[in-house]
This record gives sequence, structure tokens and C-alpha cells, in this order.
Amino acid sequence: MKIKTFFLTLCIVCGTSLSFAQTAATVGGEGRYIEVVGTSETEVVPDEIHYLIEIREYWEEEFDGKSKPEEYRTKVGITAIEANLRRTLTGAKIPEEAIRMQEVGDYWREPGRDFLVAKQFDITLTDFNQIDRIVSMLDTRGIRSMRIGELKNKDMERSRRQGKIAALEAARSKATYLVEALGKKLGDVLCIVEEPQDRFSSWGVVAQSNVYTSQAESFETFRTIQLRYSIRVRFAIAD
Repeated sequence: MKIKTFFLTLCIVCGTSLSFAQTAATVGGEGRYIEVVGTSETEVVPDEIHYLIEIREYWEEEFDGKSKPEEYRTKVGITAIEANLRRTLTGAKIPEEAIRMQEVGDYWREPGRDFLVAKQFDITLTDFNQIDRIVSMLDTRGIRSMRIGELKNKDMERSRRQGKIAALEAARSKATYLVEALGKKLGDVLCIVEEPQDRFSSWGVVAQSNVYTSQAESFETFRTIQLRYSIRVRFAIAD
């Protein structure tokens, strides 16, 4: 695990004039202070990977290279496609208990045509080499999508604590050298606020990955869990 620490924003509030200092002391009761935002980024290697595979019925004529959609006649059923998927997973040494059917449904039906039934499976893996084996062995006919779902690590809570501590230390470090540059000393902590995180943004707590069959080369981008934290800290400024 590696931790990179850096800072996004800085806000310094201090009594640069007598009137300003008096206002801060009267309204906020805190006198002169400096406020900084410390951030940290931690990469965690997952030990539980949820790989989602969706299968869907298809027409054999789709793959003959000459038939038009209106000429499709021979449908390959969901039972045969699922059996092929399970044989592949067995060949890739994925245990049966790691395979869970997540949902079943009818795919959108074209007017005048049969429904194409779809199923999605959630496969619990322990490393990305298993994904590589599955992809290399799988007959993609009948496979609508393959993607990485949730990534987990059994030590996630410890990693979260370390990330937050690193963000606090980053805030203190920057506040210290900025105040010392003005010939002052850093005083007591007045306020600590953990900034809200949006897990679906680029600054989210956990980066979800969506790698489809056409994006297999993108696996490397998503092989770690990104934990990012931002903490705002206000310190008193001492003489």
C-alpha cells in the first residue's frame, strides 16, 4: 500500500489589521487563525473482486457474416449459453460457490420477433489473473457484457484510518510552515471537518471500475482501489 499526500486548497485568515482581528475575536471567538485543507490518496490492492458477466440469447445467423437481421431464424437459448459459461468458469478453476446469479430478465423485443432472455452473474474472484483466464477461454457469442463490479479488501477499515491520519498530518505540516514563514507559531487546533466525499466522482472514496469486453486493455487502470480523503483543519496562530 502506498500513500501520496498533497493539498488542494488553502485558505489563510489572519488579523492583518487591528479592525479585522477585533472582528474575528468578537464574532468567532477564535482570534487569528489559519485554515487549510489536507488531502491524501491511498492505493489498496483488492483481495475480493466481483466480476459481472451478462449473457443473452442470440441468433446463429448473426455470426455467419452474410445474413440480415430479418433472416435470423436459429435462436441459441439461454440454457445452452449458461452451460457454456459454467464450463468455462470450471476450466478457469472458479469454484461453484463463487458464482451467483444476480438477475434474470427478457431483453428488449423487436416488433414481430421473439424475446431474447438475459441473465447476469456475479462471480467472486481473488485476483485479476482469474479474469485474464476467463477472458482468454470464453466464447463471446452470447456474452453481452463483462465488467468489474465492486472491489474490496479485508483491511479496508485500517486503510481508511491511515488515509485520514495522513490528510490531518498534511494539513498540520502545511499550516506550520506557512505560519512560520510569517514569524509566528502554530497554536491549538480549533476545528476539524472531514470534507464530504462523492463515491461516483473522480475524487470519490472508492473508484468503481467498468471494463467491458471491448476494453480489456483497460484492466490495468482499475487493479487498485483508490481511497481519497480531504480534511479541513483550523489552527490558532500564536505569537
